[in-house]
Amino acid sequence: MRLTVFWERMAECFGAGYADTFARDHVMSELGGRTVHEALAAGWNVKDVWQVVCAVMDIPAEKR
Repeated sequence: MRLTVFWERMAECFGAGYADTFARDHVMSELGGRTVHEALAAGWNVKDVWQVVCAVMDIPAEKR
C-alpha cells in the first residue's frame, strides 16, 4: 500500500480534517504505544498500520 492511498483511506473513513488529528493524537497499544504518525516514522509498514487502524476503530470490511 502506498502512503498516498493510506491517507486517502484515512480521509474517507474519518473525514479530511479529522484524519490527521486522529493520526497525530490517538495512541494505540497495537502500534507499540504509538500514534499513526509515530509508527510510520518508526518504519512500520503502511499496510500494517492501516490494518491496525481498521481493527481498533472497527472500520467496516467494505472500506478496508
